[in-house]
Amino acid sequence: MNVWREAPFARLLVCLVAGILGQWSLGLPVVVVAGVMGFCLLGVISYFFLPAGRQFGWKMLVGAMVQLMVVCCGALLLWKNDVRERGDWFGAKYKPSSAIMATIEEPLAEKANSYKALARVDAVCRGDSAWKTSGSIILYFRKDTAVRQLGYGSRILFRRPLQEVRSAGNPGSFDYRSYCLFKGITHQVFLDADDFIFLQGENRSAVGEMIHASRGMVVKGLKKYIPGKKEQGLAEALLIGYKDDLDKDLVQAYADTGVVHVIAISGLHLGLIYWMLLRLTLPLRRMRWVRAAIIIACLWMFSLMAGAQPSVLRSAVMFTCMAAGEAFSRSGSIYNTLALSAFALLCHNPYWLWDAGFQLSYSAVLSILLFFRPIYNWFCFDNKLLDAVWKLNAVTLSAQLLTLPVSVYHFYRFPLLFLFTNLVAVPLSSLILAGEILLCTILWCPAPARLTGRLLHHAIRLMNGYVERLDRVSFAVWEGLSISLPQALLVTGIILALGYWLMEKSKASLWLGLSCLLAFAVLRSISFYETQRQQKLVVYNIPRHRALDLFYGRNCIFIGDTAILENPALYNFHLQPSHVLHRISRHNSAPPLKHFQFCGLSILLVDSSLHASPLNPLRSKPVIDLLIVSGKSPPSIKTLSSSFNIRQAILDASVPAWQSRRFQSECDSLRIPCHNVAEKGAYERIFSGF
Repeated sequence: MNVWREAPFARLLVCLVAGILGQWSLGLPVVVVAGVMGFCLLGVISYFFLPAGRQFGWKMLVGAMVQLMVVCCGALLLWKNDVRERGDWFGAKYKPSSAIMATIEEPLAEKANSYKALARVDAVCRGDSAWKTSGSIILYFRKDTAVRQLGYGSRILFRRPLQEVRSAGNPGSFDYRSYCLFKGITHQVFLDADDFIFLQGENRSAVGEMIHASRGMVVKGLKKYIPGKKEQGLAEALLIGYKDDLDKDLVQAYADTGVVHVIAISGLHLGLIYWMLLRLTLPLRRMRWVRAAIIIACLWMFSLMAGAQPSVLRSAVMFTCMAAGEAFSRSGSIYNTLALSAFALLCHNPYWLWDAGFQLSYSAVLSILLFFRPIYNWFCFDNKLLDAVWKLNAVTLSAQLLTLPVSVYHFYRFPLLFLFTNLVAVPLSSLILAGEILLCTILWCPAPARLTGRLLHHAIRLMNGYVERLDRVSFAVWEGLSISLPQALLVTGIILALGYWLMEKSKASLWLGLSCLLAFAVLRSISFYETQRQQKLVVYNIPRHRALDLFYGRNCIFIGDTAILENPALYNFHLQPSHVLHRISRHNSAPPLKHFQFCGLSILLVDSSLHASPLNPLRSKPVIDLLIVSGKSPPSIKTLSSSFNIRQAILDASVPAWQSRRFQSECDSLRIPCHNVAEKGAYERIFSGF
């Protein structure tokens, strides 16, 4: 394949990814990985000391050793970026009685009932000893006037016990713990105003202070001159990726209609800025290095202001390579540039490999590079306007091909109206972005800034209204899609192989595509067969709520708080992923139950309304296979055990923490197994199929 030969970094990228995934799955000792890498390095060095006549025979082996070295490099990078493996990680020294010295690394973000901020742990103090440490935690502050004094660089000292960041553990739900770990965050804590003290001095970096000051100035300017909260929120997200003021319903509408990339800072934004910089620096075209330096500096300044997200960094690295290549008067393969940018980013942070935005960004760009020209050649228009419209649609269609399996795998949905929304949203958002850049350059001049802000307000309102109207169409999004990782990889293989067959008439690609299609059909059929026979009980981890699902085939019965079903936000976040994962076609809400049988198990639900009384000693105690405890004041396990023979106790997320600890202690003393979903995640019990 020509693309494979033209992009040597693509081969190295595959090896690097293999090493990252292998280390994540196997967790090999770092000594073993380093030993293999050293052996391969010794072999490569020895190759160059061989006589020229013998080097040819060892060429393939040396090539394999180089690739194995890159694999080992990927494994070592993953180990190195795991904050828990660092010798100065605060978790190694921390005890519940320790005092924590921390530096706030970002301005406080206002939430419904608190303020949130990311902080760096500088030291752990215990008794007369103190240790300098590294690592990050999430701070939550109760809303108070004193908290408003905190900001970027503020230093605080507190002794409140830290809590490990946990995932809900519900089937199909978002893995928040891994998400935080990939960012180097392992713990969190909630602080009242009297739980911490201010430390003198501020710990700020010049670059960080400049970035936060610039972002604050831009956000303040946009809020001042662009009317409307919804319009302000989208303008902030569109320009610098500031999403704290975004309307949640609006974000969902953009996601459902396939234009969420407009809100997320991506290659679209960097591409427009790169094009504008090329135009503005045309007078310097003879001074190639000066022009390239200006373009690269502006690109990276914008990328840092936008929060240095993976999609932004990927585009910044790619356009940097393009600008540098132009300065060298060399135009290399765009595929090699793309692979180089991915290789560089994964060397910087291998955890970005699991980032959905990173995956979507690269799959979209690669898909456009591979399929745009063949799709664009379907039709030919002499009219320039029609040709521009078709070109935009060709870009949209080509981008969707390889992002389809990625988006369905992560989000269980596919927008059916993406062509219509992109046709308006992409060019309009580009004009809005250019207008916002213009507004930022004239903030010091109130009259033109006010006029520009009003025009931007109307443009954003027009785009929002168009997207929201399309989102109200009943068939705007195809929901309930669920594919496994092997199925997603097979769909990608089908698209690539059949696409190459159509473009190059390669019979081998046709057979490969058909083989992937057959394998996909087999896996899909097996998954549907298994869901038809499934029998399962799930007790969900939904804070302050009781939630229990009984799955039988593709149906389920919900037992719990009806508020979860009536609140779309709660249902979509906690229950819908599980229902999609289990391919539920129909679910019913059962009436309040106390005692019932399911798959041969006796299940008892207890809360504060149930008060068990001791049975007659002459009668045998009924056997309860699963005791599910709910409520703020459940009965004592000792009282329940005097009336029932309990084999397994489960504490759902509606039980307060202090009650859970008491109940767990009683279960331990009575040797009754106890599962606390708030600490261990959702409880799942699988039964043999029909």
